[in-house]
Amino acid sequence: MSGLVPLIVQVVIGIAIAVLVIFVIVTLIKSIRIIPQASAGVVERLGRYHKTLMPGLNILIPFVDRLRPLIDMREQVVSFPPQPVITEDNLVVSIDTVVYFQVTDARAATYEIANYLGAVEQLTTTTLRNVVGGLNLEEALTSRDNINGQLRIVLDEATGKWGIRVGRVELKAIDPPLSIQDSMEKQMRAERDRRAVILTAEGTKQSAILTAEGARQAAILSAEGDAKAAVLRAQGEAEAITTVFKAIHDGDPDPKLLAYQYLLTLPKLAEGSANKLWIVPSELTEAMKGIGRAFGQNPAPGSPAGPAGAASAPSAPEV
Repeated sequence: MSGLVPLIVQVVIGIAIAVLVIFVIVTLIKSIRIIPQASAGVVERLGRYHKTLMPGLNILIPFVDRLRPLIDMREQVVSFPPQPVITEDNLVVSIDTVVYFQVTDARAATYEIANYLGAVEQLTTTTLRNVVGGLNLEEALTSRDNINGQLRIVLDEATGKWGIRVGRVELKAIDPPLSIQDSMEKQMRAERDRRAVILTAEGTKQSAILTAEGARQAAILSAEGDAKAAVLRAQGEAEAITTVFKAIHDGDPDPKLLAYQYLLTLPKLAEGSANKLWIVPSELTEAMKGIGRAFGQNPAPGSPAGPAGAASAPSAPEV
């Protein structure tokens, strides 16, 4: 028995040392806390708020300080399920919302509100019903930016004391009833058909206008061309006449040449198949006389002139 007592004492001492070592290890583990980036931890000392732990290594007092669950400080995106909303014209529409928010104060988010995510959802729903309830269906479908702005302002003001900042609120979808959708589709189809008819009529009108304008300009250009051509022809003829008369004046032709040219011009009067009657000008006899005087022999001096001389000439043979 005397040898058994020291053994028991040694065992007890060993157990005590092991318990002490385990206690020290547990104490060290509980006293050291590593907070990851973009997170924050709220520390309570004896049940009361003590401090907010920032990212990095932090030391706590074991069994006195208690670290609550970490809070994500990054901006979060939450999509809420569709909510039925009644518009001003008593139509029920289903609206999906997406909220972008960020926790800026971990202490306020922990102690000022029990469930900030549920609170943001309920506040979004009630605010959405208030805003859309003052708009008719057409305004609700076409005023998304206005609705988003009003929701963001109301949510940001209400969630500020909770340590939450609402960055954006977006309406993901606005679904009217099926009957209204059918009516809207018919209306849109009729509107598209009307616009198509209007555009076709405007195109036809514009085409007719351009065609008429082109014809008018072509007629104007043709008339201007004809006028310029007539002017140029007249100028050419005038210059030709001027040149001919100048040449005749400079050449000083005698009556013989003029009579000969006159006879050469006479056959041109009978040209053409439509000429049935040829009128001999009275100047023909004068031209013939001029030619006779030009090419006839002059009477000898002392010989009788006139009819006597003519009678002495031999008569032409009869044919």
